[in-house]
Amino acid sequence: MIKSANQYAVHSLFSHEGNVLYKIPPYQREYSWHKPHWEDLFEDLIDADGSHFLGTIITLDQTTDALEGSVLQVVDGQQRLTTLALLLAAVYSVLKERIDELDEDTRTDVTNLGRQLVRKADGQLRVTPQKQGHNLFDFLKVLEDAGLPVEGERKPYYPSRRIAKCYQYFRTAILKLAETEELAETEAALRVHEAALQAVIVKIEVASHADAFVLFESLNNRGMPLSPVDLIKNHLLAESEKKQIMNVDQAFKHWNDMLTSLGDSYATQERFLRHYYNAFKPELPDVPNASVATKSNLIRVYEKVLGQDLEKVVDALVGASKIYGRINCIVELDHPTSLDRAFQRLMRAQGAPSYVLLLWLMTMQGELKLSDTHVEGIVDLLTSFFVRRNLTGYPPTYALAKLFMTTISDIADARGDEVLEIVGEKLHAVSASEDEFRERLIGRIYEENTDVARFALTALAEDAMTKETRVDLWRQEKNRFVWTIEHILPQGENLPAVWNEMLGGEELAAKEQEEHKHRLGNLTITAYNSNLGNKSFVEKRDRQDSKGRYIGYRNGLALNAELVTRESWTGEDIERRTQELASRVLSRFPLPPTRSQPTPADGDTVEFRTGLTSGSKKS
Repeated sequence: MIKSANQYAVHSLFSHEGNVLYKIPPYQREYSWHKPHWEDLFEDLIDADGSHFLGTIITLDQTTDALEGSVLQVVDGQQRLTTLALLLAAVYSVLKERIDELDEDTRTDVTNLGRQLVRKADGQLRVTPQKQGHNLFDFLKVLEDAGLPVEGERKPYYPSRRIAKCYQYFRTAILKLAETEELAETEAALRVHEAALQAVIVKIEVASHADAFVLFESLNNRGMPLSPVDLIKNHLLAESEKKQIMNVDQAFKHWNDMLTSLGDSYATQERFLRHYYNAFKPELPDVPNASVATKSNLIRVYEKVLGQDLEKVVDALVGASKIYGRINCIVELDHPTSLDRAFQRLMRAQGAPSYVLLLWLMTMQGELKLSDTHVEGIVDLLTSFFVRRNLTGYPPTYALAKLFMTTISDIADARGDEVLEIVGEKLHAVSASEDEFRERLIGRIYEENTDVARFALTALAEDAMTKETRVDLWRQEKNRFVWTIEHILPQGENLPAVWNEMLGGEELAAKEQEEHKHRLGNLTITAYNSNLGNKSFVEKRDRQDSKGRYIGYRNGLALNAELVTRESWTGEDIERRTQELASRVLSRFPLPPTRSQPTPADGDTVEFRTGLTSGSKKS
């Protein structure tokens, strides 16, 4: 497995006379160290009593041309090597800018430092990052800015990405060291240079990618921790080479195609891998003690799954990821279909646990004889289910995975309309009753679940929009919604006098506020919420921005139509509007009983079947 393992000083690994090059393979993560990592490295080097140990790197000899020298592929340690190269570039830039202050010997050292970063013979980089996230472009631009003989290209937002920030951090740190220690700036740079070159690294060379990935997973206990997705990727690459099914580059391309469909979120990628296994479990290799794929057993699950027909599984994952990306609304479409809009509503209703069912249904859509209209009907049922479930808390979170897996099992032999009916029966059987849902709707919904309150209000507002009056109530600026929940009767303490007077005096007003402030009837949707605050009802109603646009209750939303006609707002008004809106939400998100599932009468007991346990719950 291991060809060699030796300890080297950095000046030896980066020898200006040597021909060794370090290249980061394309399947590695992009550069991901942050300021705390840079600070730790800088302080460790400066404070070290002797040579600082930088850790271990794992390399694979990929030399193809003897004249080129040794080309080592860095399978582990890329974050460390890239950061070290950026530190040396910062040292070089500080010294290069002050070259006239240096004696002849030190100038030679600066020249040699440049050759440690860029090989003299052919101008190749000593460390070559991969291209993801503009890493290579940014690295070249840093070296060019430092004064090294390379041509860089400044990509958009270059200064805000990590490689540029790291380089600037080290430059600043060197200059601060000079100020703190009362050194000349060249002395501070040379001190950092000496500490970096004397630091040591253990370099392990392995014979194959498979060997490298085994070591990588066992030794990766420094730097940025690997996610389960990273570890599964490494296992795929190792297995593909070991079984000679496809080379590492081909395997990585398949993996990257999958991630492209899933977007940049690790949470989405990890959830997809769980959902894929849970959806297609009967067709996949049996994994002992893994009836459901979870975060904790995901690596073990995929070690088993990828250990079988690897190429078939990888192809299936790539195809499934495209479907999952559509369900998850990864790409914003210019012309979304009615089904795409339904997926978007489900996503906003926090219905992600049901994606396992939808992934299976859409993969099997032709065989199940499901039209897009059928699928859209199921998505609408799921949206209603999650609005109710997320407000009432029933069924519990732990039951959801089994619920959707047993639903898949129950509809395996159904076709067309029958599929829709079975899904409706399953959801209705495990949901809280209409009475309980209404009870939560008319209660303190803002405290119970703010997200459900916002989704319900937004849905009611959107339903009344026309093509001419449509506005995007989900638009965000700086990762915050522009349109947010507004408390009509303010929720804050110390109600203004105008509200106390409207509600019958300070004591009664405080009681009314405490009872009604978080109820559905006291909530609405407005933009620029902070401009309204504790203002009087009339001021909130008629509020305009600096351009004369209404940003209060006259904002054009049908949800606020009643408020526009009012001159006051009391507890009785909130109670009446709460009952009205609750009825509208019940109608908007129906979960009707099927023919085989009659509506229970008051006092009857309904059996809930989740696939995990059986129990009963009062209607």
